[in-house]
Amino acid sequence: MASAAATAEDVLPLLNSQAYLEGHAVGEARALVADLCRHFYNLGWVTGTGGSITVKVHDDAVPKPHQLIVMSPSGVQKERMVPEDMYVMSGSGDVLSAPSPKPYPHKPPKCSDCAPLFMKAYLMRNAGACIHSHGMESCLITMINPSAKEFRITHMEMIKGIQGHGYYDELVVPIIENTAHERELTESLSEAMAAYPKATAVLVRNHGIYVWGDSWINAKTQAECYHYLFDAALKLHQLGIDYSSPGHGPVNCLSSFQSKNKPLTSGLANGGHVPDPSRIILAHCIVLDIEGTTTPITFVTDVLFPYARDNVRKHLSSTYDSDETKDDIKLLRAQVEEDLKQGLSGSLPIPPNDALKEEVVDSLVANVEAMIKSDRKITSLKQLQGHIWRTGFENKELQGVVYDDVPEALKKWHESGIKVYIYSSGSREAQWLLFANTPYGDLRRYLSGFFDTTVGNKRESHSYSEISLSVGVDKPSQILFVTDVHQEAVAAKAAGLNVLISIRPGNAVLPENHGFKTIRSFAEI
Repeated sequence: MASAAATAEDVLPLLNSQAYLEGHAVGEARALVADLCRHFYNLGWVTGTGGSITVKVHDDAVPKPHQLIVMSPSGVQKERMVPEDMYVMSGSGDVLSAPSPKPYPHKPPKCSDCAPLFMKAYLMRNAGACIHSHGMESCLITMINPSAKEFRITHMEMIKGIQGHGYYDELVVPIIENTAHERELTESLSEAMAAYPKATAVLVRNHGIYVWGDSWINAKTQAECYHYLFDAALKLHQLGIDYSSPGHGPVNCLSSFQSKNKPLTSGLANGGHVPDPSRIILAHCIVLDIEGTTTPITFVTDVLFPYARDNVRKHLSSTYDSDETKDDIKLLRAQVEEDLKQGLSGSLPIPPNDALKEEVVDSLVANVEAMIKSDRKITSLKQLQGHIWRTGFENKELQGVVYDDVPEALKKWHESGIKVYIYSSGSREAQWLLFANTPYGDLRRYLSGFFDTTVGNKRESHSYSEISLSVGVDKPSQILFVTDVHQEAVAAKAAGLNVLISIRPGNAVLPENHGFKTIRSFAEI
C-alpha cells in the first residue's frame, strides 16, 4: 500500500486497478451510500428519485484529493438501491466503474445530475462527503422571502451542530436561484461557495439544499441540523416569531410567507421604524461604521473604488521595489493562491518574483480588478487600496466625505469624555485617511482608534466581542454600535452591544420589523 505522503504518480495506478475497485474500502463506501439513501428516504429527503449523496472512499494511505469517489445514480428509487448501483469515480471526477443495466422497468444507469456540483464541494472545500436533499423544509424556507439571497438564524441550540458555529453565532446560508437542469446550477453554486467561505451548505430556491462536510458523519450531522433549523424557522414564522433575531421577538404574521400580495416592507422607508430620541441611551463608548453611517455609500462606490481601480497599475509600477509594495504583493500572492485552489472566478496565477516586472504587474492588476469588481472584503485588497488612496489624499486628488451632522457629534462626544472608535471593512489606514482629510478639517482628534477586518468579519458576533476587550469597558453593553447593515447589527447585539441602525439616503432597505432602534442623524443620540 502507498505511504501517507504518496504522490499522485504513486497512487493513481493502484486506485485505477480492478483489485482496488473491488476491494474492501470501495465496497464499504458503496454499501454506506446505499444505507444512507434508504435512511434519507425515510426522512423525506430523497423521495421521487430526487436528491443524491456522494462520499470519498476513505483510505489513510491515499491523500484526500486523490481518494476515489462513490456517487449514487440519477433517476432511481433511492430506498431500493444496492451497493452495485453506485458509480465509482476518480478524485478528478472521471468514471472508473459504472453499474450494469437492469431489465425493464428500470431505466439505463446514469450518473447523478448533481455530479458537477458535488465536485465543487470536493475541489473547493476538500470535502469528504456531500448530500443533496429535497427535504420539504429546505425548499419552503427559500420561499418566505422570494428576493432573499440568504437564510439567517441565530440563538438556536442546533446551530452548534454546524461546523464553525456556536449558539450565539448567526448562521448564514446563501440561496441561489433554481434552473431547469441540475448541472446548470454549477456556476452559481461555485460563486456562492466562494462568496461565503464559512458556509457548509447552499440552498437552491424552490428546490433543496447541498450540504458538505469533511466526512460522511460530519455531512450527515450538519444536514440533520440544517433541516431541523429550517423546520424550526418555518414554525416560528407561522407563530409570528422572528427566528433571525437574537431576542426572537414578534414579527408581523401577515408576512410574504402567508400573503403573496403583501410587500416586504411597508410604511416609511427602511421598515417604517420611527425613532424615539428620548429612548436612545448613550453608552460609555461608541463604535461607528463608515459606509451609510458617517459617510455616504456612494463615496466609496463612486469615488474610492474607481480611484483604486484606475491607479493600481500606476501605483504598483512606481513603487514596485519598495518594502511596502513588496509586502502588498506577498499578501496578494497568498490570497490568489488560495483563490485558485478554490476555483474562484477571475483568479489568475501570478508569475514568480524573478519574472519580468511587467508580467507580474499585469497579473496583479487583473486579480485586483476582479477582487474590486466582486467587492471582496479581504485584507490583501484592503491594504493595497489603502496605500493607493494615501497617495490620492497626499496629492489632493481625494478628499474625505462625511455627513454634515458627523463633525458636531464627534466633537460633542469627545468633549463629554466619550471614546469613539471606527469599525469598517476598509483598512485602518484608509479609515485614518478619510477622517484626516475632510472639508471640516482633521476629525481624527475626536477618535480614539480604528478597527478593520483583521479583528474579524463584521457579520460575526465574535468580532464585536474582540472589540469589547479592546476599548476599556467593563461589559459589552457599555458600547453603542451604529451601523446601516442589519446583519452587522444582529451580530453586535448577539455579542451584547447596544445597537442603533443608521437611516441615510441610499442605504439598503431594512427587513420589516427588524427590531432595532433607528436614527437619521447623529444629533438624535
